[in-house]
Amino acid sequence: MSIGTLSETDKDHPRHYLRDQGFADYTPEDHATWATLARRQRDVLRGRICDSFLEGLDALGISDEGIPDFRVMNARLREATGWEVVAVPGLVPDITFFTLLAERKFPAGYWIRKPEQIDYIEEPDIFHDVFGHVPLIMQQVYADYLEAYGKAGLEAARHGTLHRLARLYWYTVEFGLARTEQGLRIVGAGIASSPSETVFSLESESPNRVGFDLGRVMRTNYRIDDFQETYFVLDSPDSWPVLDLEELIPLWRELDLENDLAPGDLLESDVILHRGDGSYHAAKRDAA
Repeated sequence: MSIGTLSETDKDHPRHYLRDQGFADYTPEDHATWATLARRQRDVLRGRICDSFLEGLDALGISDEGIPDFRVMNARLREATGWEVVAVPGLVPDITFFTLLAERKFPAGYWIRKPEQIDYIEEPDIFHDVFGHVPLIMQQVYADYLEAYGKAGLEAARHGTLHRLARLYWYTVEFGLARTEQGLRIVGAGIASSPSETVFSLESESPNRVGFDLGRVMRTNYRIDDFQETYFVLDSPDSWPVLDLEELIPLWRELDLENDLAPGDLLESDVILHRGDGSYHAAKRDAA
């Protein structure tokens, strides 16, 4: 059986993970938590996020008044790019995730953090998934990139190269930056939903900021426990990489002959927009 054609009985089939959002079940405290997060994040993103993100927030009606209703949001999303947000209970298996993206469905957790978790949660909640990810899916080129990413992920599973697709997602969809006429701007959801990393990614002297290169990114490990040591920068907010399987598969074979790179490594071939001084992570290591 091809990985791309899951049967209804397969444990990774999306039907095992899809849920109703249960919009009526959110409490006033849940909506207040969303409002606090959204209001704070909109303020810190001003002048730091790409314009298409803010346009997507407004077009989808994602505001600081409360948790969005997927039914309302999806009607606008389907009309714009043919996508929809589907509720899942948490992180889903890789194959499930790739299958959903390939079908133009974005999986989002439907639970929200507690007030005491306002600044940090270990697993992404509805604020990260919806506020951080969904606005850019109103941008056609980004919507097409996510679909192509899902299809590439299904193929990567067959070739044993899922780790390379994970790195690509991390350094673009989650922690990507882009050049604009006004300077560098955020395009990654992991940054866009974090007030502290919003500032760090653009303004700290510590991290490297390097021009995006597909092979370079897929060689590079990343940090899951702290701010990134390197951010990769797209040429513009709509310059998402083209994922052509006829080119990706030979590239994966070439990369298998190369050593992986540490998160803070720089190469002579890199287009270095900012050479970080590493001060943040050095101080963390010294304090340990």
